[in-house]
Amino acid sequence: MSENKTNINWYPGHMAKTKRQIVNSLKLIDVVVELLDSRIPISSQNPDIAEITKGKKKIVVLNKCDLSDETQNKLWIEYFKQKGITAILTDANNGRGINEVTHEIENMMKEELVKQAEKGRVGRKIRVMVLGIPNVGKSSFINRIAKKSSLQVANRPGVTQKNQWIRINENIELLDTPGVLWPKFESDEVALNLAFTGTIKDNVLETIDIAYYLVKFLLENYREKLCERYKLEQKEIEDILNRDEPQNINIYDIMLLIGRKRGAIVSGGNIDEEKTARIILDEFRSGTIGKITLEKR
Repeated sequence: MSENKTNINWYPGHMAKTKRQIVNSLKLIDVVVELLDSRIPISSQNPDIAEITKGKKKIVVLNKCDLSDETQNKLWIEYFKQKGITAILTDANNGRGINEVTHEIENMMKEELVKQAEKGRVGRKIRVMVLGIPNVGKSSFINRIAKKSSLQVANRPGVTQKNQWIRINENIELLDTPGVLWPKFESDEVALNLAFTGTIKDNVLETIDIAYYLVKFLLENYREKLCERYKLEQKEIEDILNRDEPQNINIYDIMLLIGRKRGAIVSGGNIDEEKTARIILDEFRSGTIGKITLEKR
């Protein structure tokens, strides 16, 4: 197992078209809701979103908060607050935080709607767009906030037929956006964070490499959770890490130890590296190893 850089440069060309569609649709929008993965609040941002939504009221939604470190969740909320951005923790799968998002959208537009009512524009709906990169839970979030069964409202005059509006409640309409923006890999660290969480498909990077770097991170930041999940003795791990061997060999051997503990053994008593890697990645992504935040404040 080498410590070579990942050197990924992957940004689908068709995203230029998606970006144009979103920019055109933003002219109709009052509030932008940007969905991020609470385990990687920075890596799951697309810099294009900040650029194209300048001047718009914005709410950051830290989704999948059931999978992230609760202490870190609070620190990230404070981080965005200091930047003047309202951030809300959600778990779109079970509905946590969804009502809070709806309330904040209405609160954010309260003064604006009063001003418009004074000019005779009464009953105007708040128009919202949800943006995010793949795998942050955008579909689940939209289904949850729209209560799934919500009917699409009629196309507005002067609005292209491709723009479908979904009624959230009596005050809010959500634009069913034309697509999502893909992540840009600003660094190898960002690429790995996206790989750990499954945003980059495992066939783009070697599964064994991804699992290796994840084990390395967990040993440095969440060793107790790793040991507890795979029934590893803390002293045994320390002894391996303190051996007079290159760090990558030691970490790789701990990976193999996890494989042995989980029965990922092939003929001759060897460890099935691919199966071991898949177990580690699947159990991290599902939260089985524990509540883990990859980007810490």
